[in-house]
Amino acid sequence: MANPNWIKARQTRFAAYTAVYVLIVFGVVGVLNFLANRYNKSYDATANKQFSLSDQTIKIASNLKQDVTITYWDQPTQFDAARGLLDRYKNLTSKINVQYQDVEKNRTKAIAAGVTRRGAVLIDAGSKHEEAKSLSEQEVTGALVRALKTGDKKICFVTGSGEHGLDDSGSTGYAQLKTLIENNNYKTQTANVLQKPELPKDCTIVVAAGPSRDYLQPVVDALKNAVESGGKAIFLLDPPLKFAKQTFDENAALTKVLEGWGVTLDKDLVIDTSGVGQLYGLGPEIALVSSYGTHPIVNEMKRLSAGFPIARSLAVKNGEKTTVEKLFATTDDAFATANLTRAEIQQSASDKKGPLTLGAAGTYNLGKESANGRFVVVGSSLWLANNYLRGLAGNRDLIMNMLNWLSADEDLISIRPKEPEDRRLTMSRTQMTMVFYASVLAIPLLVLAAGLGVWWQRR
Repeated sequence: MANPNWIKARQTRFAAYTAVYVLIVFGVVGVLNFLANRYNKSYDATANKQFSLSDQTIKIASNLKQDVTITYWDQPTQFDAARGLLDRYKNLTSKINVQYQDVEKNRTKAIAAGVTRRGAVLIDAGSKHEEAKSLSEQEVTGALVRALKTGDKKICFVTGSGEHGLDDSGSTGYAQLKTLIENNNYKTQTANVLQKPELPKDCTIVVAAGPSRDYLQPVVDALKNAVESGGKAIFLLDPPLKFAKQTFDENAALTKVLEGWGVTLDKDLVIDTSGVGQLYGLGPEIALVSSYGTHPIVNEMKRLSAGFPIARSLAVKNGEKTTVEKLFATTDDAFATANLTRAEIQQSASDKKGPLTLGAAGTYNLGKESANGRFVVVGSSLWLANNYLRGLAGNRDLIMNMLNWLSADEDLISIRPKEPEDRRLTMSRTQMTMVFYASVLAIPLLVLAAGLGVWWQRR
């Protein structure tokens, strides 16, 4: 017969071991839960990284110097849908706090916060209060930028000489560019320097966007003086085409100023024969670039391609008071023709061969970094038109990087939040027929044949 004391001691030891094991398990689970909550990580396996935040958003979050609160106002049934995006912001840094508020139960708080609709996303950074127009990374990050930046920065577009219309929603207009700029904490304004040849004093950046007619000398002087006195400017100058129904003046006075700064705009038209444009449904008159320099504007553009319709090539060198860098160039398969009068282009032995520089950025040195003038020159203006701004992957990022560098917002130079991509499957009639017969006939017949084979072997 077993000793009762021994059995009791054994039971006590077993209970102690069990208690220790339970405590260990609870401890491990608790630590794992804490780590999972504190360091929430996920893997995005989608082709376009649809469920990952962009480089720009990550950069802004990592450089935060103050606490930011993102508040989502809606019914509780909609909170889970919002967490998919907003919790990614919270996981980037401890300085971002995300709150979910019931807009019905907290009606007075919602009114006090300025909530006017369900699904509102409000961002508070110090005394700044901004609202995202929709629940998307593009809008949330844009609102975050506006909340962090102080002071108004104004982009002035020169008008009066056939430039692109800032409110024009047609194929060659700049309406989408205006929306993009204003969503990124800038204000826009037009300046008709033909009526009064002087630039508004409050312009952060001046843009000469594709003038089809020559600027008068007083206008050129105003643009020259703006940069040489420490201002910032973008010059988008198209080739001087001489077609029967449409011509572009040479703008000799302005190009002479740019040449004095170190950027020579050649009188040619760049043709891309690489065939890459055909993948995007584009012709050879649209030069695609994926080769970038090391300038801050393009340093993070390595993974994106940009396209420049009806472009001219540039020659770049340092000027007497300027430091100039190439931004991007075409592929080796491009060439530049001096034939600007005929629509039919044929390559000749005298044409310049690629790679051809299409964009440059320069600094006009005044002896003090904060006082230096800055300028960007691109041999095309259509690349920012409504037809191309969204259709070509890198154009949107490139123009915003230019504006950020010119306005000394280098911390915002990055790749912008991705827009939703339409990845629908388009099939021809022949392909649809093949899919039908494969799924309705071929696969069932294969299954039936396999079944018959098994039955025959077991018969």
